[in-house]
Amino acid sequence: MLRDFTPQSIFTGVLAAFVGFASSFAVVLQGLRAVGASEAEAASGLMAAAIAMGLCGIVLSLRTKMPVSVAWSTPGAALLAISGGSDGGFSAAVGAFLICAVLIVLSGLWRPFGKAVEAIPDSLANAMLAGILMSLCLAPFKAIAFNPMFGLPILLAWVLGNRLNKFFGVPAALLAFIGVMIFGVDLPMGWQDKLLSSAVPAPVFVMPTFGLESILGIALPLFVVTMASQNIPGLAVLRANKFETRSAPLLWTTGLFSGVFAVFGSHAVNLAAITAAMLAGEDGGEDASKRYTGAIVCGIFYVIFGLFAGVVTAFVSLAPAILIEAVAGLALIGAFSVAVLGAFHNEVQRPAAAVTFMASASGITLFGISGAFWGLVAGAIMLTLLRRT
Repeated sequence: MLRDFTPQSIFTGVLAAFVGFASSFAVVLQGLRAVGASEAEAASGLMAAAIAMGLCGIVLSLRTKMPVSVAWSTPGAALLAISGGSDGGFSAAVGAFLICAVLIVLSGLWRPFGKAVEAIPDSLANAMLAGILMSLCLAPFKAIAFNPMFGLPILLAWVLGNRLNKFFGVPAALLAFIGVMIFGVDLPMGWQDKLLSSAVPAPVFVMPTFGLESILGIALPLFVVTMASQNIPGLAVLRANKFETRSAPLLWTTGLFSGVFAVFGSHAVNLAAITAAMLAGEDGGEDASKRYTGAIVCGIFYVIFGLFAGVVTAFVSLAPAILIEAVAGLALIGAFSVAVLGAFHNEVQRPAAAVTFMASASGITLFGISGAFWGLVAGAIMLTLLRRT
């Protein structure tokens, strides 16, 4: 196996890990905090999610000899960020994470269930995702209104980074955010000592609790967006690069890792699409049979980044909330545009998709259940009426 490693696969693996972590960790932190995680629990959750996706990617790549890239569910984290906490606090959210993991395992092991999930119309799944993402994607512009000297450098760095390479936009925005924090924000005395003291976060075990509110408001929407916007496209990327593999083992394995690390705050891991395109394509090496080594390198660096998640969490905690929301929003603009196109491309289903989108974006909460669930329900009812008509 060691002879299969090439300089190109190693470089691509490191780059994919940096892009995957730096481009969306802000979304994960924002989501965990929104559902009630303390700073220590958020750091533990970020660490657990990074280690879970790193180890899962290594295991799957070694088993299949294919460049299987695993990532945390960025759209799922965005869902958490707008859903808000439930009455049970973070323990109820962890219970929902476990339910979601069980559903992912079932989708891989029990084919009828997997087919039922795939039967959800793409237009409705994309409309729900677009509605979830919209409020976060507005955050960069709200940051400019909050303070132009803070918000504009982050937005301009993202634009310039995208001009150079589509993968550089969010890392550039992140560097601008760090610059704004150091030179523009009044940081408390001894902030450097705080970062050093919290470099490696302690894993925090959270005893899960279960309730109908968290299952319907968090677990089911989290499962749907993870499957529709991450796992299915991730499989498509592998197949587009001529890597044929059975989907079932990949799905239940990601569900298993999601469940094991959920009790430490990880919301969900899944097959990646963007980093998979980097690792499975020609950038991963000329010899397709050796590209799996790039995914292994990527997984190793995910684990390393996860072990130092405490520094990231401590530094972000010093920032005005709107700035970290701005970085998270910029990381999601690409996903939002893809979701909007997928939601409204079917003219017949467009009214149902519009209902789903508006209900999901409204932020409403009925009976303690978030708008994402009600958006999917309303869209399904509308689609049924349209078909009968």
